[in-house]
Amino acid sequence: MLWPLVRVFLFSLQDYGLREIVSGEPNWNGVDNYVEVFTTPELWTVVLPNTVVFAVISVAGTVAFGTAVAVLMASLGPFWRTIVGSAIMIAWAMPAVTGTYVWVWIFDADRGVFNQTLQALGLQDAPVNWFTDRYTFYAIVLLNIIHHGFPFVAITVLAGLLGVPKEMLEAAEVDGAGPWRRFFQVIVPNLRQVFAVVIILSTIWDFKIFAQVYLMPGGAGTNREALNLGVWSYVESFGQNRYGFGSAIAVLLTLVLLAITVVYVRTMLKEEEL
Repeated sequence: MLWPLVRVFLFSLQDYGLREIVSGEPNWNGVDNYVEVFTTPELWTVVLPNTVVFAVISVAGTVAFGTAVAVLMASLGPFWRTIVGSAIMIAWAMPAVTGTYVWVWIFDADRGVFNQTLQALGLQDAPVNWFTDRYTFYAIVLLNIIHHGFPFVAITVLAGLLGVPKEMLEAAEVDGAGPWRRFFQVIVPNLRQVFAVVIILSTIWDFKIFAQVYLMPGGAGTNREALNLGVWSYVESFGQNRYGFGSAIAVLLTLVLLAITVVYVRTMLKEEEL
């Protein structure tokens, strides 16, 4: 695993394209690729906002929805808890490519059930292509990510909920604490480490999403407003044959993910100490 990372870094220090692939000769240009990455307006106006803002919103949505499902499952009996758990695991087991094409079909401009439903209800007169606008594009990606990611959060949080001492919840209820107060003042403090783990892992996954964006109409680079770091690196490398520049983008994404991973490892170590 280490050697491909080293190679990507070496490519990022070269003007590496088809000529270099054929000749096998390196064409070193130092940090020129990194300078171009950081001086490209598209990075600051499109790519980083799409990557960072989307990750923050998707993590918040995934954790909130997954926690709500976990609370629901904790209130069920063993039989129905097994049924619900098995049902939501289908969403988690679905491959990202398959799930993405399902959402593309739902919002398809011509045959999508979403447009057909809105027209049947009289809420719109003609079909709308929801993939051309940057915000509706990422709203569909958000639904895809939450749908695919919430089962992991739900099962993990459920395991933590079942470990919360019932005596603490009963004592809080006797003291007059309502459901919301019991959740935030009793359950959340007990699950602090669990929430830290699911938030950090979800952040790592949502920062590096690729298939869910690339496979959407326009997500492969034709709609430049939809680019994120992962897709931008791929498009520049394999679409424009600028492997050095694409590698520099990949290195930038890797450094961001390494920083998040360091936080994750430190959180795990603290949990073990406790």
